[in-house]
Amino acid sequence: MLRFQDPFIRSQLAIAALFCSLGFQYATWASRIPAIKTHLGLTAAEVGLLLMAAGVGAVASFPVVAMLMRRLGSRRLALLSALGLTLLLVALAAAPNYPVALAILCCDGVLVGCLNVAMNAQGAALEVRHRRNVMARLHAMFSGGSLLAAVLASGVNAVTSTVGVHFGVAAVILLLLSGYARTGLLADDQPVEAKEKKGRGRRTLPSRVTLWMCCAMAFGTVTEGAVNDWSALYMKDVVRASAELVPLGIAVVSGMMVVARLFADGWRSRWGDSRVVVLGSALAGVGLALALLSGGVVPALIGFACVGLGIAAVTPCVYVAAASQGPDALTLVAAMGTTGLLVGPPVIGLIANASSLVWGLGAVAASALVVSLCGTQIRWTPAKV
Repeated sequence: MLRFQDPFIRSQLAIAALFCSLGFQYATWASRIPAIKTHLGLTAAEVGLLLMAAGVGAVASFPVVAMLMRRLGSRRLALLSALGLTLLLVALAAAPNYPVALAILCCDGVLVGCLNVAMNAQGAALEVRHRRNVMARLHAMFSGGSLLAAVLASGVNAVTSTVGVHFGVAAVILLLLSGYARTGLLADDQPVEAKEKKGRGRRTLPSRVTLWMCCAMAFGTVTEGAVNDWSALYMKDVVRASAELVPLGIAVVSGMMVVARLFADGWRSRWGDSRVVVLGSALAGVGLALALLSGGVVPALIGFACVGLGIAAVTPCVYVAAASQGPDALTLVAAMGTTGLLVGPPVIGLIANASSLVWGLGAVAASALVVSLCGTQIRWTPAKV
């Protein structure tokens, strides 16, 4: 049997196309924020609110996503969300004023929340159906989509600075990715009516295990997002790195995360999700703490590498564990992940402003250690030998 005819490979590539499209869509409009700022005549504060609108929409999407997952299932919700994100990208290019752009990005955040939950539910279902680990590689495809968007933005800018042309080309790529995903996504195991009857009258508060998952996801994304946002400033202002070395902070974190996610499914099969999360997040926290205590450019880069390597598999593993608890648990955990990404970097900034950036990144190291603690309390998927 040829590889592309294998059901596992076909579904894996289809779900990977969704992860790629989400990273691609986000990085596409984020890369053109300066052009949108100029076009709409925005101040720095208004740009900040514009970015915040997307995050608020994603956080507020929790009740909507939970309802849509029950009614539509992950396959239909993923495809509809991907199509909606494509249309919103085109709409953003044509936004006539600031209020419209705010509304578009708020809706974008809601659809990002929908697609995030649906595609992770698909990835978790693929692992269960075929008893093979794949979630970490799927998350690596999100980073691949962001990289593809950056390359496209650079190429289009070399030809024309028109946002409409750029977003039009990006929309075609997104439609191609969605079309490919449609051919291999997994069908939901139960019809909608059966799901509704089964769940009717049994809505309860989140379980203790789900709350531990929420905590792990929130602090994991705080660690991931804050290091990405603050590493360059730490390199420049604290360890006094040269201008050529300053970007290496985020490059090391991002590069190690991509590499780790490509190999993490093998680690999960060999050692189990529990060890990967507990030991990995402990490595991130201890490595960063030691780097902050040591000072200097080289220790900083080693510490950032420890964060990228150790924290990379946390979100894929937590998503798999949350999916095993049902769509409501998965949706709540995903919302907490978005909250961590949204709230974490500003909180670290407040700590840095009140004391120093060393203490701010020290809080990031503590966040990673909290993830390790949470990991000891979660019911993980056993290793697949």
